[in-house]
Amino acid sequence: MEDDIIENFYGVYLLYCINPKYKGYTYIGFTTDPNRRIKQHNSGVRAGGALRTSKKGPWDMVLIIHGFPNDISALRFEWAWTYPHKSRRLKDVPKKKSKELRFDFCLRVLGTMLQTKPWARLPLTVRWLKQEYYREFEPGLEPPVHMPMAYGPVKPAKVSPQRKNKSSNIPTLCWFCKENIVEENLVRCLSKECDLNSHIKCLSLQFLKEESSSYLIPMEGTCPKCKTVLLWGDVIRHMKGCYQREEAENDSHWANLLTQEQNHT
Repeated sequence: MEDDIIENFYGVYLLYCINPKYKGYTYIGFTTDPNRRIKQHNSGVRAGGALRTSKKGPWDMVLIIHGFPNDISALRFEWAWTYPHKSRRLKDVPKKKSKELRFDFCLRVLGTMLQTKPWARLPLTVRWLKQEYYREFEPGLEPPVHMPMAYGPVKPAKVSPQRKNKSSNIPTLCWFCKENIVEENLVRCLSKECDLNSHIKCLSLQFLKEESSSYLIPMEGTCPKCKTVLLWGDVIRHMKGCYQREEAENDSHWANLLTQEQNHT
């Protein structure tokens, strides 16, 4: 299976120890390069691995959540997943049962997190890097419908935020405000028959009006031109100037929206 290529990748992963002496141990971490990170964990602290995983390997990286807009968002997710009972958003999650496997407990916490705001509104992907570890989420803890399940390895890639679409010199106008759109802020309707173009902010505000929502990030909405119902996560994943193609510092508007929403919940 070929690696899926994802640009400017931010992911939170789950490790599983296969050393017979420590089999069943788990570790949660953040990375921008899963392939490099698992090598570091299995090579020890001197190679950049974590102290908690050193001398306990080998480890398998079995699951990773990606699609975060920046490293801060991913790191906050990592901390809450690692310490669920210290997080005010997860204080009601039942503690690990005495006979419950650590791996199962991690999945139970993850399922709860993906249904808890603000994470429930992010366009995240749940990716099983090693399908032999795959398990269904407990009933009632399945990821929201806008979070796809993916399988197989992933390969991070970086694209310069200065990259422009040189195929045309014709200005692209926003359907809503009628102003020009720079490539990094351009979103389109996903219908092949529709040519709607919009600023990411303009379309998000339209979707939020439809939801009558007090949130800062929408979940879905209707294209005003062709009336196709669109999931916000799908719109973001398919935009040419997707935040996964930008460094966090060049996406301050989107990062600020997420930070504001996290602070209000």
